[in-house]
Amino acid sequence: MLHLHHGAAGGSVLIGVMLVFAALLYLRGWVSLRSNSLGRVPAWRACSFLLGLFLVWVAVASSLSALDHELLTVHMLKHLLLMTIAPPLIWLGEPVRAWSQGLPQFLRRALRVAFCWPVIMSPGKALVRPEVCWLAAAAALVGWHIPAVFTLAMRSTVWHFVEQSSFLVTGLLFWWPVVQPWPSVLRPNLSMILYLFFATLPCDILSGFLVFCDRVVYPVYLSSSHVFGFSALGDQQCAAALMWTCVTLVYLVAGAILATRALSPEKPLDPKLVPAVLHVNAVPANVQQSLEAF
Repeated sequence: MLHLHHGAAGGSVLIGVMLVFAALLYLRGWVSLRSNSLGRVPAWRACSFLLGLFLVWVAVASSLSALDHELLTVHMLKHLLLMTIAPPLIWLGEPVRAWSQGLPQFLRRALRVAFCWPVIMSPGKALVRPEVCWLAAAAALVGWHIPAVFTLAMRSTVWHFVEQSSFLVTGLLFWWPVVQPWPSVLRPNLSMILYLFFATLPCDILSGFLVFCDRVVYPVYLSSSHVFGFSALGDQQCAAALMWTCVTLVYLVAGAILATRALSPEKPLDPKLVPAVLHVNAVPANVQQSLEAF
């Protein structure tokens, strides 16, 4: 157990450094974009991105994160931060646009060439299709909460890291077609409301099972939860109620925003601004065609 705690501490430091680097690179690009009034990322988007990174840090590198070995409720809170709350905040910050400006010029050119290669472009297009994003998130949610797999992640530093990484990655995938951040082409789509509705089903099934089950599903918490004044079964029910409530609320808010955006009349772009906007957001033609396919 001591070895696990030392490994987790080292991983937390590494994750913290990576998040700080991502934030600094974002801010460098954001400041660069501020010099162009048409291409700038609004301050609220920058705040959204930084808040998303902070919540990732809270979930995986703060002192709170260590408590997920003691309470299922804390584990569920981490899962919600990584899959449901932090990803949309990160995408709302338009990180790809800011990062692309924050990188050195030679790296930007190299990445632009790399993303034109079919071997990268084709899998990328398939990866962000809504059905793939939905299935990936549902598989991560259900798979990691199978008791045997859950216990493996709780007892192994490596598998615990894999579990948390998969929550974040599939969360980012899930929210991509909903938020549609740059460089994807923003198209208000009412089908995304159904996408969100069906995404609640795996959460409802899992949380409903945990709430109404009359036994402790994850025995790893039998000896720890009582230390905090919880029974193991009460901790399990609290964790399930937290997931049920949070997911429903977040998806309901997202669905309302999507419906408002889809039903609102679009404002035509001033023809005088079109050349400037195209110049600021220019990407290679073949890349743009692939992005429009999203």
